[in-house]
Amino acid sequence: MEELPRVLQQLWGFEGRSRPGPKPAFHISDIARAAIKLADAGGLPAVSMSKVAAELGFTTMSLYRYVDAKDDLYVVMLEHAFAEPPALNPGQSWREQVTTWATAFRDGLREHPWILQIPIVDPPLSPNQLAWMESGLAAFDGTPLSPQDKLSAMLLVNIYIRGTAQLTANMRTEPDDVREADRLYTRRLTMLATPDRFPGIAATLEQPEDDVYAGDFDAAEFGFGLDTVLDGIQFRIDRLAG
Repeated sequence: MEELPRVLQQLWGFEGRSRPGPKPAFHISDIARAAIKLADAGGLPAVSMSKVAAELGFTTMSLYRYVDAKDDLYVVMLEHAFAEPPALNPGQSWREQVTTWATAFRDGLREHPWILQIPIVDPPLSPNQLAWMESGLAAFDGTPLSPQDKLSAMLLVNIYIRGTAQLTANMRTEPDDVREADRLYTRRLTMLATPDRFPGIAATLEQPEDDVYAGDFDAAEFGFGLDTVLDGIQFRIDRLAG
């Protein structure tokens, strides 16, 4: 296990290298919960080794018995923030399974938007992160996609979800606030995007306002984009099957 970072050895339940000092007073999951609590309240900038230690009631140096650096702290946070992937129904089509997987992933990002602020410097290696990967790949079982094609398709869906989540991460989250903000934006856009100068934009504003806000606009937009991504994957599947 020497090539496996100490934080991953702990997450996987392997015995890491021993360190001098007293017996550990808490578990690495306690660190995760404390850090997530800080991030949920104040965003990723609110998380530091000293603040996590204070949340736990210990010294900053005590954390170094578990994590070697802040990047390790991020690994622990991601592992516990996402938890396990949703249970997929193998009796459903690949498209239905991927939709379930994608929706759960989106919901995780909505619950913890600070996840999007964590730099991606290494591929996933923690237990839950690999479980999400395995689940996403398994959704494509029964299709003619090669293992690499499955991985690429899953990554494409992942990128779409993260992209849409990133666009709305800092926007209002209360439904009434979102609808009112959208109405205000539409009214202002109508004033500025005149048909003679911005005909494409103006055309999107021609539908009645009540129609635009009749349902869950955010969910409709997410569904449209996801369906379009899955249409592209379906095209590839059909081409391979033919």
